[in-house]
Amino acid sequence: MPEQPIKTPLQLSRLPLHDHGTWQTQVATASQALPPSNGDLIPQGLSIKPLQESELDALLDIEQTTYSNPWTRGNFTDALKHGNWCDLLWQDQTLLGYFVAMKGHQEVHLLNLTVHKDCRSQGLGLLLLNVLQGKSLQEKAQWIWLEVRVSNVRAIAVYERFGFRAVGERKNYYPLAPGVRENAMIMSLRL
Repeated sequence: MPEQPIKTPLQLSRLPLHDHGTWQTQVATASQALPPSNGDLIPQGLSIKPLQESELDALLDIEQTTYSNPWTRGNFTDALKHGNWCDLLWQDQTLLGYFVAMKGHQEVHLLNLTVHKDCRSQGLGLLLLNVLQGKSLQEKAQWIWLEVRVSNVRAIAVYERFGFRAVGERKNYYPLAPGVRENAMIMSLRL
């Protein structure tokens, strides 16, 4: 899809955080998109839908400008091939963010959550987490797990605000530079 200018700031003040009751019945399945305007859940002009291979270029543009060691096209196509959730957040024709998550037995593992650099600090990460939480509840998951770089204080703050708690650390988990690795904080959310 062609890149359109990002309209900012977004009005997300009515976004319900961690609302198990109303969100669960409104979340889209993997084959359908959320309506772009459904009151308190998705602000008008935004939509959430599953990744299509034709949208990979837009996703990779965000991925490559965000991370020093970004996922590759192959990582995303493998995620799709293995049935992982790959949901995109759009404003009109512009990709704002996305997440990739893997379903397990009574749990979901968040593998990647990214918001476009020009759209951070507007609640979009929380919105994507709400979508993930709703889908997880539909699948009867009891936990959501994730790893995050210990240096990524912005992401850690978003996860904590949503209700995730640090439960451990993986030593030398993330590549940082040639020959240098960074620890990951393991976080979980009880659903």
